[in-house]
Amino acid sequence: MISGIDRALTWLNGRIGRKGEKVYRLRFLVQTGFALVCVLLGIQFARFVSAAQEGRLPLPHRPPGVEGFLPISGLMGLVDWARSGELNTVHPAAAMLVLIGLALAILLRRSFCSWICPVGFLSEGLARLGRRMFGRNFRIWKWLDVPLRGLKYLLMAFFLWAIFGMSAAALRDFLASPYNRLADVKTGLFFTELTATGAWVLFVLAALSLLYKGFWCRYLCPYGALLGLTSWLSPARIQRNPRTCIDCGLCDKVCMARLPVSTKLDVLSPECIGCLDCVAVCPIKDALGLRVARRDLSLRAYAAAVLVLFLAGYFGARACGVWDNHISDAEYVLRIQENRIEPYGHPGM
Repeated sequence: MISGIDRALTWLNGRIGRKGEKVYRLRFLVQTGFALVCVLLGIQFARFVSAAQEGRLPLPHRPPGVEGFLPISGLMGLVDWARSGELNTVHPAAAMLVLIGLALAILLRRSFCSWICPVGFLSEGLARLGRRMFGRNFRIWKWLDVPLRGLKYLLMAFFLWAIFGMSAAALRDFLASPYNRLADVKTGLFFTELTATGAWVLFVLAALSLLYKGFWCRYLCPYGALLGLTSWLSPARIQRNPRTCIDCGLCDKVCMARLPVSTKLDVLSPECIGCLDCVAVCPIKDALGLRVARRDLSLRAYAAAVLVLFLAGYFGARACGVWDNHISDAEYVLRIQENRIEPYGHPGM
């Protein structure tokens, strides 16, 4: 007799979607959970900003997790931390989330992109919607696809050059600047007070994501590019057993990065996002699997490792007092009022 736990595990190991376009169900649930958390954080932060705009003190709780949408500030905070030995207290959660993403990339490839990132989840959802609307997702010509993929690496290189090219004093001044201190609020206002230009940019990106699976992640995300290059250090990799592989090609069809998994012995490309959909869809046991330091790792164990490492980083940061920023409610009110009168510009401009 099959127990309820066994039935639940069997259901979690299932796949959703049409043949050749299936997604590992457990990953989808994890992504959905993180997306819902981001929605709740957004609602909390909107209440915080609204109260600050009205000058109502004390302000409602500001969720530090919103700093996950400040990866550039977070990376600058990490560089400053390495140089000075002290974590900047303006946006410490941003720095810790970038550090968690890099740690996940080193240990478990680009799992942050495929299991945690809400933008990746939204991108996949738009691609599924596009398949329903048009019957399929389209592909950009190979001669154009390759240089377009280079855009995210160029953007990454530009940000790294700009950050590492700053002196220690200049970097510290930027982190303490009014522009950076209000960066979370300005990012939130971009969406709540959307301009016509901003709306058109989002519309174009959404339309392209409907047509081309993972358009933003594949061509434009500099953070994904950084995690991809970092993942070359990872001991985790997808391995194919040519003796048992039946060359059905399903792994190629579901691969978000459109990698030729069926012709590889080891998938080492920085484009691999560690989604494991290829392993989940493989119809032959042991033909395709995940290995970490010469040991096989099941899909559920990989999922558990991603969650444990992320939560360990989060709770560790809170326990060490490097999660909440040190900007007072009164300063937020003052900065927002000043920004309304004369908007803060980028210090380097």
